[in-house]
Amino acid sequence: MSALRFPNLPPSEPQGADLLAQERANTTFSIHEVSAFLYGEVYLERQERLLSVIENEPAFDKSNRYFRGRTERFAAALRKDHALVKLSKELQWSPEEYLQAESLIDEAGPFGLHRGMFMPTLASQSTNEQLEKFLKPAQRYEIIGCYAQTELGHGSNVQGIETTATYIPETNQFELHTPYLTASKWWIGGLGKAANHAVVMARLITNGKDYGPHALCVPIRSMEDHTLLPGVMAGDIGPKFGYNTTDNGCMWFDHYRVPHISLLAKYSSVKPGSGEYVKPPNAKLSYGTMVLVRASLVGAARQGMAKAATIATRYSAIRRQFVDKDSPKMLGKDVIETPVLDYSMQQYRLFPIIAAAYACFFTSKDMMRLYHLNMKNMETGDFSLLADVHASSSGLKSLTTTMAASAIEECRRACGGHAPNVTWEGDNYMITQQTGRYLFKSFRELVAKRASGKFSASQINNPTLAYMNTYLENPTLKCPATSASAFHNPELQLAAFGHRASSMVAQIVHALDVEKRTWNSMLVDIYNVSVAHCQLILVQNFILGIRGEMPQPDGIQPTVISAASKEALTDLSDLFAMHTIHKQPGEFLTSGYLDAKQISLLGEAIMDVMEKKVRPNAIGFVDAFAFPDYLLNSAIGAFDGRAYERYTEMATREPLNRTEVVEGYEQYIRPFTNPMGLKGHTLRARI
Repeated sequence: MSALRFPNLPPSEPQGADLLAQERANTTFSIHEVSAFLYGEVYLERQERLLSVIENEPAFDKSNRYFRGRTERFAAALRKDHALVKLSKELQWSPEEYLQAESLIDEAGPFGLHRGMFMPTLASQSTNEQLEKFLKPAQRYEIIGCYAQTELGHGSNVQGIETTATYIPETNQFELHTPYLTASKWWIGGLGKAANHAVVMARLITNGKDYGPHALCVPIRSMEDHTLLPGVMAGDIGPKFGYNTTDNGCMWFDHYRVPHISLLAKYSSVKPGSGEYVKPPNAKLSYGTMVLVRASLVGAARQGMAKAATIATRYSAIRRQFVDKDSPKMLGKDVIETPVLDYSMQQYRLFPIIAAAYACFFTSKDMMRLYHLNMKNMETGDFSLLADVHASSSGLKSLTTTMAASAIEECRRACGGHAPNVTWEGDNYMITQQTGRYLFKSFRELVAKRASGKFSASQINNPTLAYMNTYLENPTLKCPATSASAFHNPELQLAAFGHRASSMVAQIVHALDVEKRTWNSMLVDIYNVSVAHCQLILVQNFILGIRGEMPQPDGIQPTVISAASKEALTDLSDLFAMHTIHKQPGEFLTSGYLDAKQISLLGEAIMDVMEKKVRPNAIGFVDAFAFPDYLLNSAIGAFDGRAYERYTEMATREPLNRTEVVEGYEQYIRPFTNPMGLKGHTLRARI
């Protein structure tokens, strides 16, 4: 129990519950109706039933999750997975019930890949004999497996994996071998400590010919005591960001031989004795498991976005900041601070994420439909969907997981004040209003001075007023560039950024002062103009710094650099300025300074400077940061470039690898895999 005692004080009014109740009262549709539309009544009813069981099971208690170290978290996850399997057997859960319960528990564990990849691979690629030998025991958890495809040197490029499986005709066996360090199996969930079998993707070699990656189901740990089998080396890969409840593992083979039946042979096989290879009807049949995983990840991405959006949106409805003078928020007769969700900028950030979660929901459903349809079709020899499903799942996995990562981070930031740098002093988006107010005030004053007839440009000693004044002197200025090389001119770059920022300021001031738009209605534009202004500052300071023209502290002289160094840094400065423009061309176009043809020329200039100037100096540029290895503390980013060796060595220091058999094996794994070895001990569920 904590020694710190909190005062028993209520929050100030209005209470969050009241604000959310008001929000829900204003809803124009039936919430339950939409839920049922998305999931179905059966799903919703099952969820309530499962919750009544799960919430009362100690192994699924979430209260201490965020306070555990790696070892504690893994032990708890092992206990959780054991309890989940036991409970599903006792209550005779269907696969759908198991999946839904697992989703509610919402924590990866050492048995996750057994169900998620190991068994689906066996189900889709095994002969009837192999189904009996491998799949049925796996379904009973008598064997616990993982899916060993990714290697230290190869991930997405399955065709490039280096682990070999060579057929030995004299003994009718396959010999698994790890020929290089980069061929080490790596990141394999469940491999580190829990699994005793693995589906291993290896290059099939028979009669001296390499037939590329094929799947083999092989034992890796003893069914008696869980020790590694001779010829197999494996362990946990060590610290990582996320998934610390899973024993992501590494594995090496030293001429390790397995029986002929290990090669999953539903579609392709090797004839005993002769070693003759029987090719599959379609070369991509082995991709089935990855298609399932990628299709599932679309749904996982959607769930991640939806959870983050739910948290951020609810919090934004409760969190209050400032009073909107144009449209004050009322609670009864009292004016209250405006809920953050009422600000258009917050809406601009959160509402598209909500929409994206819905979009991914429907796409994920269709991807799973196509996966199952394709698997059904392949059973009858119809492979017409395979290529499309594989390609679609690959692209969607990439897109939606990227969307989710960005969305979750955006939601985190949108909650403001709850990460260093990004959320110090509150939310970055809301604070840009201060920048906007300064810009608009400066612009108004400058316009007034120019109209007074008593203004001289020589009076300006402020860089902000300087670029605004340049714009006001010629608001229809056009970029003179007629070739890609012209964009290397720093004065042209500065003119582009200055004209764009000034044009945006002028438009917003007109909207506020003449059109009488409300401040809240302009928040998106205000944020954008703040970005434009600050990007100009970055570009300008980069250029001046290289020139040695940046203002220096008293008594400090600017450092003089060689022409070669100045040229190299100028290449980086050019790339920064040009890429920033090219990434956000719309505002430069609407300002009138650039046209579409010039944006095209700019793209050519960017590719040219990257290929010819920056690429040759890339390592030099990063070395110039002068970060010592101690500061970086990175296995894959060390100065000496020994990434794979350091990564491997780091894994050897993982505390889980101090023992070969994981703590908890006797209690949670052995009862499934070797119940007869308990030697008279009473098998009891200790959950």
